Amino acid sequence: MGWIGTIIVGLLAGLIGSAIMRGGSMGWLKSMILGLLGSVVGGLVYSLLGAEAGESFWPQLVVSTIGACVILFVVGLFRKK
Repeated sequence: MGWIGTIIVGLLAGLIGSAIMRGGSMGWLKSMILGLLGSVVGGLVYSLLGAEAGESFWPQLVVSTIGACVILFVVGLFRKK
């Protein structure tokens, strides 16, 4: 999957992650940007574990969504209420 596909998967993972991690609503744009960051982090951690999501859409979306949820959770911990 090329760069544009990866960016689209990351943004989609951000939206899915924000829906999963309800309660820390930061707005859709901020969630998508954090999801993109989570996508990168999720892919790096996944590759460090010796696995590879491949070039397929669905495995990348799952890994990216998990990474986005983790990033959104961590950011939610540090946000002022």
